[in-house]
Amino acid sequence: MPRDPRAFERHGNPAYRLLRGVHDPLIRRFERAVADPEQAQRRLLASILNGLRGTAFSRDHGLDGVRSVEELRARLPVGRYDRFEPYIQRIARGERRVLTRQPVIHFLETSGTTGPAKWIPVTRAWASGVSDAQTLWVLGLVREHASLAQGAALTLVSPAVKGRSPSGIPYGSNTGRMHLAQPWWVRRRYPVPYEAYCLPDPEQRLYAVLRFALQADVRSITTANPTTVLLIARKLQEHAAALAADLEGGSLEHGPAASLSPSLRAPLLPTLRRTPAPMDWRPAQLWGLRVVNCWKGGLASWFLPRLAPALGAHVPVREVGISASESFLAVPLSGVEDACVAWPLGEFMEFVADDGSVRGLWQLDQGAEYRVVISGHHGLLRYDLGDVVRIVGRYRDAPAMVFVRRHGNQLSATGEKLTETQLLAAMAATASSLALDGAPFTLRLFLDDCPWYELAIEAPGLDPTRLAVLLDEQLGLHNVEYASKRRSGRLAPLRVRWLPVGSYALLRRRAVAAGTPEGQYKHPSMALSAPAWERLMLAARDQGVTS
Repeated sequence: MPRDPRAFERHGNPAYRLLRGVHDPLIRRFERAVADPEQAQRRLLASILNGLRGTAFSRDHGLDGVRSVEELRARLPVGRYDRFEPYIQRIARGERRVLTRQPVIHFLETSGTTGPAKWIPVTRAWASGVSDAQTLWVLGLVREHASLAQGAALTLVSPAVKGRSPSGIPYGSNTGRMHLAQPWWVRRRYPVPYEAYCLPDPEQRLYAVLRFALQADVRSITTANPTTVLLIARKLQEHAAALAADLEGGSLEHGPAASLSPSLRAPLLPTLRRTPAPMDWRPAQLWGLRVVNCWKGGLASWFLPRLAPALGAHVPVREVGISASESFLAVPLSGVEDACVAWPLGEFMEFVADDGSVRGLWQLDQGAEYRVVISGHHGLLRYDLGDVVRIVGRYRDAPAMVFVRRHGNQLSATGEKLTETQLLAAMAATASSLALDGAPFTLRLFLDDCPWYELAIEAPGLDPTRLAVLLDEQLGLHNVEYASKRRSGRLAPLRVRWLPVGSYALLRRRAVAAGTPEGQYKHPSMALSAPAWERLMLAARDQGVTS
């Protein structure tokens, strides 16, 4: 990435110039922040610390007198979600001034590491920072794709409100919340009524989304994961006949929509239009598609070469930024570069190096990888985000970065972030109805257009179909994102592979012979790399030959 490009120059297409003029104060704040990220981050932290003084968390951890990052590091170690969960439960029950002085207006539900789900608190100050980062992203998108202003923007989101806490605070998805928080000039280009995203059945939901999108000239598709784009392409082909009938009839009553209840269908009917059915159902052929916006880093990069064949043409793919439910870390300033520039006005960011040292945003080395820790206006202080980024350049004096992977024992293809803790809990629950106690096993993620998990296990004599169904169900109960991806078809059903008895014993012997201390060896419950899985398969093959 060039050191000092003119990211938000004043000239450009008319739509960009108009938006740039409206958001000139934001651009000025951003440019000042990236010119001096240390000052911007220290000021942000002071604001965050001021917002939590007098709260239960601040009192419990002796933070009311803390004024600087150095004092904060000395007083509060890095922590994970379990540190904050008791406080979040108090907020959910209606208690005030627990994590922040600002009231919590929403909870974002996302995958947990030790339980079925996490609730991330949203305050107005935190939401404003995320909104500003998204506005910069939209500005860059419009600058590079002038024709988007003449077409529709298809976004794939989940409901912003799934339910309410005991005190009435709504909780739901971050994608839905951000979708509704977009400015009017962005929302007016959405071809899909929000009610379609709220249909409870995932198959009906996606069918309805496609039905409305097909009556518009979609110029962009925006979703977090490229696997969702592949899912759209598959479902267009699968439901082509039903969609054609609904388009030509101006209806929503074929395919999965045939079983929609009248109460769910009624709000969707007023915006349906009669539209000729396309001849070619590939997205780039039936729409004037100009760009796909999705993640490009980490595991997502594996899926990118599959997009062009599925779409029916090569379509530029633009990074949507480095973000999580808890944070918006970095914004792409160009569709040409995959790198994203740090967003210094959202969260206070710290970066943990391999040697355990902690650095500020202004202290990062080119080419190095760091685990990200955040402190934000939502009250999560020194929160270990678990994301690993690599520094690949600079914009002004702010680092440009790419997402590399999740830290620790975790598997994820579509954003489900399945942890070892969740797998062990799911297996324990499955073992209560099957004779699995003590049977060694390993879970592996396989990548395809529709990824799947496979469980290798030494448990001959059991019905593999029943084991697969029960474990699949338990994984969904322990990880809400896994359940969501399975219901929507973004993850295929789990599979089971039987291994000969003695396979893991042989694997252990070989590891010890290679130098692993016998007292420290553990059977791999997750195969986090292809070589680890191949070693297990080789041991199983050799054990099968000698059995």
